[in-house]
Amino acid sequence: MTAPVVVTGLGVTAPNGLGTDDYWAAVLGGKSGIGRITRFDPDPYPARLAGEVPGFVAEDHLPSRLLPQTDRMTRLALVAADWALADAGVRPDELPAFDMGVVTASSSGGFEFGQGELQNLWSKGSQYVSAYQSFAWFYAVNSGQISIRNGMKGPSGVVVGDQAGGLDAVAQARRQIRKGTKVIVSGAVDASLCPWGWVAQLAGGRLSTSDEPTRAYVPFDGTARGHVPGEGGAILVMERAEAARARGARIYGEIAGYGATLDPRPGSGREPGLRRAIELALADARVEPEAVDVVFADAAAVPELDRAEARAITEVFGPRGVPVTAPKTMTGRLCSGAGPLDLATALLAMSDDVIPPTVNVEPAAEYGLDLVVGRPREAAVRTALVLARGQGGFNSAVVVRAGA
Repeated sequence: MTAPVVVTGLGVTAPNGLGTDDYWAAVLGGKSGIGRITRFDPDPYPARLAGEVPGFVAEDHLPSRLLPQTDRMTRLALVAADWALADAGVRPDELPAFDMGVVTASSSGGFEFGQGELQNLWSKGSQYVSAYQSFAWFYAVNSGQISIRNGMKGPSGVVVGDQAGGLDAVAQARRQIRKGTKVIVSGAVDASLCPWGWVAQLAGGRLSTSDEPTRAYVPFDGTARGHVPGEGGAILVMERAEAARARGARIYGEIAGYGATLDPRPGSGREPGLRRAIELALADARVEPEAVDVVFADAAAVPELDRAEARAITEVFGPRGVPVTAPKTMTGRLCSGAGPLDLATALLAMSDDVIPPTVNVEPAAEYGLDLVVGRPREAAVRTALVLARGQGGFNSAVVVRAGA
């Protein structure tokens, strides 16, 4: 079955905006949420900047009984899911439980929960579960908590693919809807802004050590030196286009195409897989490259990775052949939450016919990209391509299309 699957609800928690409206206003205004870490003392570490979600007080949004059994990431995800369902006009208590499912992604959020378990071990001994077990178990918490809170007993799961995982989760949600599930809550909210998570990210060797918030994360810039991590993401409500129209729902757009590949092993001499992922997504959507109005870049801000991404884009679309943007320069890279947030941003761009900007970047000519910088660019946006790559060689691409 290839029935169109659409997005009817958005819930956003981002470093530059709590809630979809606040986030979108910040993006159009070029407002960054990157700054010095406040959630722990960053002085002992070589990297000290992050994108933190501002003004989030869990007690204002969630029952007190949920707080002891959740951490910040899960609380953000629960609230984003609530907002997305309300935006879609979906009341879970009015639908059969097995007609609703949850498919999300996670890649690093378990660090905070695991750190808490380590502290319990240190202070209270072996009666507590090991941090390793906690981390492994935590991958299922977001999906499980959302499904339990909303009585959703349909297909559920969690995809782990680092930065690419959020797009993979949305693709899996589309598959489940095409198999017959009425509504799927998908996307991702991710976070690991705690000492244990910070050390793990530093070990990857891709974090910027700059202390200048406006110059620390500058993909496709001649001075790129790594990325700034962040927390947050987006939760999407997805359903069949026919069902959404029948109930008079607002349709943000269609999840029209998807492609995923894995890079060959280092030193093999084979080409990276991102170009193939793009081609697969375009073919799945039955879209020619010239029909794409904007590409939302993965934007690693590591020179060799930026070159590989720029090469994949220019090989498919031609040098400066399509506008490219990276609004994540205002939030930092949000692990598995980044792809869904880019999808939400692309859908909002379609509503307003505008391409959001990449901020604080001075594009290097060597990349051959038409990078939208500084301020939004007015344009008819009907088809967008969102890219994400995860450490370890994951490549994912999703085509979103206006209407359905």
